[in-house]
Amino acid sequence: MTEPQDAAPPAQPPAPDPRWADLADLVLVLGREIQYRGYRDPEAVPLTPSEGMIMRYLQDRPGSPPSLIADATGLQRANISAVLRSLERKGLTERRTAPDDLRMATIHPTERGRRNYALVRQEWAAVVAAAAGCDTAGLDEALDLLRKIADGLTDSRPPSPGRPDALM
Repeated sequence: MTEPQDAAPPAQPPAPDPRWADLADLVLVLGREIQYRGYRDPEAVPLTPSEGMIMRYLQDRPGSPPSLIADATGLQRANISAVLRSLERKGLTERRTAPDDLRMATIHPTERGRRNYALVRQEWAAVVAAAAGCDTAGLDEALDLLRKIADGLTDSRPPSPGRPDALM
């Protein structure tokens, strides 16, 4: 079936407010600046961004299988084994056999892994609070917005990193 010749072309979505690009840019700068500083506490175990994503995920979901961790964090399944081995070598996670399926492994944070995560969060908080002059005005609103963005990005994650399939 063909469309009538006088039909209007599909409407283009409005251009996003340029402040969204500013926000995205600032988020990237903030993440880099926080990581750049490292940690003051000698007990803190430095983590790569991928290791950090896995440790963050495991805090609320200990006992997850590697495939679920990969899917939830957006990490490539081909790379997840190397990252998990690195976390195990650092003493931050341990692999256990799943009780209901002896062929399957589950990943658990160790006590050291839980302590390390809490320690680095304290250091991040101190650095970020100092950078903001400890001004908490608007902090709750900023947290709400950033959580909404994080959830929206996670929920709309493309099946593989890079360009979404629709743009290829």
